[in-house]
Amino acid sequence: MPDLDRADPFSGDVQLALHACYETHYRGFDEVDPDWEWDPALIDARIQMERVFLSRIRAEVTGGTDVDGVLDTVSADSVRDTGISQHLRTSGTWWQTQEYFAHRSIYQLKEADPQAWVIPRLEGAAKCALVAVEFDEFGGGDAERMHSRLFEDLLDAAGLDSTYLAYVDLVPAETLATVNFMSLCGLRRSMRGALVGGFAAAEISTSPSARRMIDALERLQAPPECVHFYAEHVEADAVHEQVLRRDVVDDLIAREPGLAADVVLGVQATELLEERLSGCLLGSWARGNSSLLAVGAHGDVSARQAT
Repeated sequence: MPDLDRADPFSGDVQLALHACYETHYRGFDEVDPDWEWDPALIDARIQMERVFLSRIRAEVTGGTDVDGVLDTVSADSVRDTGISQHLRTSGTWWQTQEYFAHRSIYQLKEADPQAWVIPRLEGAAKCALVAVEFDEFGGGDAERMHSRLFEDLLDAAGLDSTYLAYVDLVPAETLATVNFMSLCGLRRSMRGALVGGFAAAEISTSPSARRMIDALERLQAPPECVHFYAEHVEADAVHEQVLRRDVVDDLIAREPGLAADVVLGVQATELLEERLSGCLLGSWARGNSSLLAVGAHGDVSARQAT
């Protein structure tokens, strides 16, 4: 086995390997025996990669225990006109928008699944409130309204491949890391506070960015299915933000004050990884290049369906 403790945790090799390990806990792979999910050697390798990944994240965030403070910062930052959604809103092209969809498909086609792992690890009001948010994410009992299904519709309308993980071989480490951190926290009971913090940070930032995406898509005259996905998130995630802050985070900290530092870690790590992804995409586009692997300048992702 390679010396994983010395590997670069943000490298493509580590992030892709982690993603493959985690996927055995989700839908698995057709060619892989389901028993590999709990193979001791695979779990040991995953733990080593998680150790260096978490260590690097902890080294790059400030930490602390001021939960309200970091969530307030996320809320303030989310309304600023910066980042990918603002670029797409003001000057982004359709091919850049398609690439953004391909990146987001790695998570959006399993939207809310990583967060579901934390449900049995919560108690009382925090558990009930988080389940209520998840119920909305899963379409309120209507399979056609599941957010993952709405993203399938978006991909189809945009001329992209809506197959689960179709673009996993084309996205860089920065994309995989954002999803891997969710899975890491969801699969570890010890990281329940970080999972809640990351979930809250994501819901706080989604509604403002979804508004900007609607503006971008309307400017580009995108298909209505693309607009609908983000319109669904404007109202839903504004409500989810309040539920997560007031009923999930507050109740969790009241019950387990010692988890405050983990909640802060989850918030800060989510912001760190999203900033790395934003820098990757915007940097590539500024140079006139594709942000996807093996796609040349001004690459047409719709013509490069993953197999």
